[in-house]
Amino acid sequence: MDFLEKYKHKKNIRFPFFKKALQIAIKRNLKIFVETGTSRGKDKFLFFKKKNWKDGMSTLMFADFAHQINGELHSCDISKKNIENAKDFTREFARNTFFYHKDSIEFLKNFEKKIDFLYLDSFDGHNVELASKHQLNEAKHAISKLKDNSLVLVDDKGAKTLYSVPFFEENGYFLVGESEHQILLSKNVN
Repeated sequence: MDFLEKYKHKKNIRFPFFKKALQIAIKRNLKIFVETGTSRGKDKFLFFKKKNWKDGMSTLMFADFAHQINGELHSCDISKKNIENAKDFTREFARNTFFYHKDSIEFLKNFEKKIDFLYLDSFDGHNVELASKHQLNEAKHAISKLKDNSLVLVDDKGAKTLYSVPFFEENGYFLVGESEHQILLSKNVN
């Protein structure tokens, strides 16, 4: 897990909790990672893309993690530009990383594999009600694809999680941990 330390950037305020979640994923031998909301990065000048550590750069971290454990990352985003940026950031992990330019709900509805680690971070949380309803719909389409030892990490606590966290809890999921920004859930608390 030493490779994760390169993501400990001073602006990556989500890093400690990502690290905790990935340490649990290692213990559980989780291999299939699904992320809604690809790391977008940001444009610098006209043609250069720059990592945006304030967003956490989850796609890059998960892609590297999947590469290290011979797993898979499946990341979807409604923005083609975000997908292209993320592909650039994760180029060296392309063998284990798959991108989908789709609405996250449609993507989850049609995803055919069992999910070991689900990260819900699509739809900006500026409108809490709309963002929370969107994340709830993602949860509803993903829940049947989760295993009993799967981890569910939801981002933007309070801005997107109003309905998804209670939904998971009503369906047998427990709080494994939380930070200022994220909540980690699982049916298995070990």
